[in-house]
Amino acid sequence: MNLSTPSSSPYSSDEAYRQAGVDLKKADLVVDLAKAAAKTTSSRAITGDIGGFSGGFELPEGYKKPVLLTACDGVGTKLKLAFESGRHETVGIDLVAMNVNDILASGGEPLVFLDYISTGEIDTAQFDSLINGIAEGCRQAGCALTGGETAEMPGFYPSGEYDLAGFCVGVVEKERMYPRLSALEDGDVLIGLASSGLHSNGYSLARKILFEDHHLNPLETPEGLNYPLIDELLRPTTIYVQAVLHVLNAFPKQVKAMVHVTGGGFQGNIPRVLPDGFSAVLNPKQWQQPAIFPLLQKLGALDDETMWNTFNCGIGFILMVEKNAEQDILNYLDGNASEWYPNIIGHIKATPGRREVVFQ
Repeated sequence: MNLSTPSSSPYSSDEAYRQAGVDLKKADLVVDLAKAAAKTTSSRAITGDIGGFSGGFELPEGYKKPVLLTACDGVGTKLKLAFESGRHETVGIDLVAMNVNDILASGGEPLVFLDYISTGEIDTAQFDSLINGIAEGCRQAGCALTGGETAEMPGFYPSGEYDLAGFCVGVVEKERMYPRLSALEDGDVLIGLASSGLHSNGYSLARKILFEDHHLNPLETPEGLNYPLIDELLRPTTIYVQAVLHVLNAFPKQVKAMVHVTGGGFQGNIPRVLPDGFSAVLNPKQWQQPAIFPLLQKLGALDDETMWNTFNCGIGFILMVEKNAEQDILNYLDGNASEWYPNIIGHIKATPGRREVVFQ
């Protein structure tokens, strides 16, 4: 390879890169769009601006022994529905939700969020929808969008498609980190907060059942649903941060553990916060599942175990609380988060030698 500088070139530097599939002018435009979206999110203790080599923030005051929490997640094959429908405004909220709800499960306050968007060719209208969805998720969570990366990789993705990844940093006082495993006792109560639907999990199976096996039209409204199928499936993941943080401040000792019901459903997530010798007993009759779940179970001929292991089945977040404190916490939630239909969905049971999730 000759590395000497040629005396002349048929292209300008911008034109040469554009011929290779990368548009530098579009890249500059999306940075401007990202800056505008970021300014609408929390700017507390943020230093610097989007467009630099890194983002910076200062820890909030008042923490004695702050522990930084980190999370990284994506949206998964739910993105396929965004591509096929041309609707990209809600998956950005999903991206934030999947990360901040994980931070919340440790008792953390999300501080900053960064995104990674990769695509074969930048579509500025598509990007604008994505970044504004991410900003909306950050506003709901009370954290700041401090930067990210947009990668244009020609030939790597099919036309019109992209991938998303999100990264979040949060903080929690060391003495108030969850789960408090040693505090869980026989008879402690599980309070469930309703999900908006599938959130961002189980879409590979859902898409197969609905569109490959049964060839349903995304624009139709199957019996039992109140909205077209595509609306149900693109409904964004619920962000529980603000209301639950208020619960933790009001009942710091009565809440003992929390669960974000995400990939793996109940069986994949609840055991992550159970100490050895304790099990969670759930009563599914205690909550109403959104209609999308019975529809999937019926059309897919899925047994209950598959449902519990794959989907959230209507419960997106769980608080494990001290017995005899559940009513006070429910009353608090009814006044501050009634849209999530908080309800007692089960209890903790001592099971020497076992740690499992049981459905009664």
